[in-house]
Amino acid sequence: MLDVILNFKPTGMKTMKIIKKITKSIVILIVLTSASACKDYLNIQPVDRLTGNNFYQNKDDVEANIANMYSRFFEKINESWVIGAIGEARTGEIFVSPNANGYNSRKAIEALGRNELITAMTVQDYVDRYHFENITNWTTYYQVIQTANILIDKLNEGIPALGDSDTRRYLAEATFIRCFTYFWMVRLYGDVVYYTEPYESDPLPREDMVSVLNKCIADLESQKDNSPWTLSDVAQRGARASRGSIIALLMHMNMWNAGFDQSHSEGYYRKVAALGQELVNSGAYRLLPMDDDNWALVTKGRSEESLFEFYRSINYDDDVSNLAPFGDHFLRWPYKFPRYDAQISICYYTADYMEKIFPSSEADKRKDIWFEEMLANDGQFVARKFGLNVYASGNENKNPDNTFLIFRYADAILLWSEALANLGEDGSATDALNIIRKRAGASDVTGLTGTALKDAIFMERCRELFGEGHRYFDLVRTRRILNSSWVAHPLNQDQFTRRAWTWPINNSALTNNPYMVLNQYWLPGGGGN
Repeated sequence: MLDVILNFKPTGMKTMKIIKKITKSIVILIVLTSASACKDYLNIQPVDRLTGNNFYQNKDDVEANIANMYSRFFEKINESWVIGAIGEARTGEIFVSPNANGYNSRKAIEALGRNELITAMTVQDYVDRYHFENITNWTTYYQVIQTANILIDKLNEGIPALGDSDTRRYLAEATFIRCFTYFWMVRLYGDVVYYTEPYESDPLPREDMVSVLNKCIADLESQKDNSPWTLSDVAQRGARASRGSIIALLMHMNMWNAGFDQSHSEGYYRKVAALGQELVNSGAYRLLPMDDDNWALVTKGRSEESLFEFYRSINYDDDVSNLAPFGDHFLRWPYKFPRYDAQISICYYTADYMEKIFPSSEADKRKDIWFEEMLANDGQFVARKFGLNVYASGNENKNPDNTFLIFRYADAILLWSEALANLGEDGSATDALNIIRKRAGASDVTGLTGTALKDAIFMERCRELFGEGHRYFDLVRTRRILNSSWVAHPLNQDQFTRRAWTWPINNSALTNNPYMVLNQYWLPGGGGN
């Protein structure tokens, strides 16, 4: 019956009303019916609030609109422990520390690790703490996209107060924001509704995710060279899109498509290899030395290593939820306050996993700088990587003053290395890999070829990007998510094909859109819990 409703094309208002009434009467899943209905299928804001025709009069108007887009996107990753939930916790290596504060509600993290998303979003203790159901609602993302679409349209029309150089730069930045939002949604939901018209209101079906990303790649390629390598205001480094941000996003989108459009993978790898070389040749970014002080600069934000981040600082009184930063779950006193309430870390990574990625027998500065009690298997585990920017006072119930790292220079170098390895350019791939290992004080990789080299690069991404929200997506796009040697709770081929790696899509997406279908795996009878 549900399939009939979702695929039926109404021919009149009376039929539409009947369908709406039936749809509302069916309980698909508690989590998928939690959001209130919207006025149209994307629930976009009124045009006069976004960009009314009289809005764009000068550069300040454009700046305000772009700042709003970044802010709206950050709202979504500030709703819960989002980076951890979507990019790190679904592989089963994270456990709740015995006697952790709110122990029963924290068990939602372990449910994520078993890919029991519905459980994590419906058990009341879990809901009260995390509200992971918010991740299923893509409304805010589409608000960002519509704002970007309208700004791009206005810039193409011409804003008299802007010169050609500023117009090109803002077009590149708005295109980056739109494409980044689509890329983020693709990794969460798979196929998505794609549109670029400024005032789109017609219902549209979801489009194949490879097609969506190919369109985004084409858009960004046309804009890349219109963005500067560095911004005139150093305070905007990383926090605003630059050419390095665009290259990083292009590299990620091409690598994602290489994993899902395998018949054309060589073309995607060649693009990534060329982009990586361009980024390194620019000299615009660098890896900071691996020590406490320099790593604190990286996590503080706006460092020479940042390609794109959501910069947040206590100095600007930014409203960051205590729950949102990844490090929140892996810090204890003296890295987290108040002392009486933070004697142990909320969660820990298993000793088996940590020993696998950071073998005790191998030298690596990251082990000492980024962790404390790395093999503790309990609440003494500390991801010191996120704990170096501590507060001066021990009374605030706050996390260290860190930014939200999205793309970092080291990430791009490792993608470059991975692409080269997949093109059979083993020597160049190894050289790129060793750039990261040298900075970490680890021994050079030598003599590896083929699969062994690709595995070494993957392991380096696990090490270098620990806790930055990449690991789960790397497992999915490389299909290592199917292999128990790489993940504690692998998917089988049938689950992968039916996209058990996605998140459910909130039922509100069906409103007034007869072409919309949800992620079937997460519907009753689809196989998800």
